[in-house]
Amino acid sequence: MRRRLIQSTLAVVLVVIAVFGVSLVIVETRTISNSAQERVSSEAQRLASIVDSRLIGAGAVSADVLERQVTGDRYAVIRVPGQPVIEVGTKPEGEVIRGRATGEEGEQVTVEEPHSTVSREVGRTLLIIGLVALLAVVAAVVLAIRQANRLASPLTDLAETAERLGSGDPRPRHKRYGVPELDRVADVLDGSAERIARMLTAERRLAADASHQLRTPLTALSMRLEEITLTDDPDTVKEEANVALTQVERLTDVVERLLTNSRDPRAGNAVTFDLDEVIQQQLAEWRPAYRSAGRAIVSSGKRHLQAVGTPGAVAQVLAALIENSLMHGGGTVALRTRVTGNQAVVEVTDEGPGVPADLGARIFERTISGRNSTGIGLAVARDLAEADGGRLEMLQTQPPVFGLFLSRTPPLKRSQTDDEPTVR
Repeated sequence: MRRRLIQSTLAVVLVVIAVFGVSLVIVETRTISNSAQERVSSEAQRLASIVDSRLIGAGAVSADVLERQVTGDRYAVIRVPGQPVIEVGTKPEGEVIRGRATGEEGEQVTVEEPHSTVSREVGRTLLIIGLVALLAVVAAVVLAIRQANRLASPLTDLAETAERLGSGDPRPRHKRYGVPELDRVADVLDGSAERIARMLTAERRLAADASHQLRTPLTALSMRLEEITLTDDPDTVKEEANVALTQVERLTDVVERLLTNSRDPRAGNAVTFDLDEVIQQQLAEWRPAYRSAGRAIVSSGKRHLQAVGTPGAVAQVLAALIENSLMHGGGTVALRTRVTGNQAVVEVTDEGPGVPADLGARIFERTISGRNSTGIGLAVARDLAEADGGRLEMLQTQPPVFGLFLSRTPPLKRSQTDDEPTVR
């Protein structure tokens, strides 16, 4: 492309030089010739005037008198009636420029000048025109190279950007070139890079979330299946199988929820549900894991609360908090329900050392973890809570207290309100 731009620019300049240069040479040659002719004719007229003045005054004209009046390479012939012909200077050879004049006394003056003087002047003019044309060609080549680089380099950059996009590197370059058309292409490529980056980020986030969210249900399901393989009691097998089927349903709900959030993080199927049922379900699923760790999990607080949200998502949030307490906390884990305003609150706390002071509110950021874990669980839990119109907050760092806030409907009128802790 660079070569084509240089060649096309140079061709245009050469055509312009050829058209205007030839015209200028013709005009200058004619101008110089006309000037030389006028100069010789003026010289003849001047000599005729001198001869007139000498004839009127002295009555005779000699070559010695006129010799000083003819300068350069000029040759003059003066013919005075009744007197010999007077010649001044050296007669030029070859082609000459001739000028004639007739005086008042009838004398005739002829002045000749070698045509070589015109040729030398035309040559100097042609040399100047040639140098100017050469300078124009050099300037055109320099400007063409600069313009070619200005146009070709951005195209090379844009090609490299497109190649990087195709190879999976969607980083936008945000580089502009001062050419509207090229800048438009750069804008489109940068926009495409940003969209691809968002898509790749969403895909990686979905994979990480799926890995984290599916791990807990799969682990619980595996434990239930192991219980079935280790017992011969039909009643125990039936009970464990029912629990396993429930966990399969929850696993299906988790997958659907992840896919829904990957398409639209705010898309939810919020319904009014019994918060106690979700809490009891989580206690039943996590009891074996806590029993194996030599720890307990309890619930307390206000019962029969109705909350608005997606039961599966709420279960996932609580599962993330319970698992976080199992991995990073200590002692008994307590789930406490209460009401504040028009919101139902589920608090999850344990007797562990709490959240380090250097983490603080950053505990909900992805990849932030107090130990060697993924740091995804609390971030996903917060996203799930916000997708249902709720929120997840850290109410206290030491001991740790996490609060899940959900919208609620007016509670059912019941005569029984239990505020005493209940071990399940």
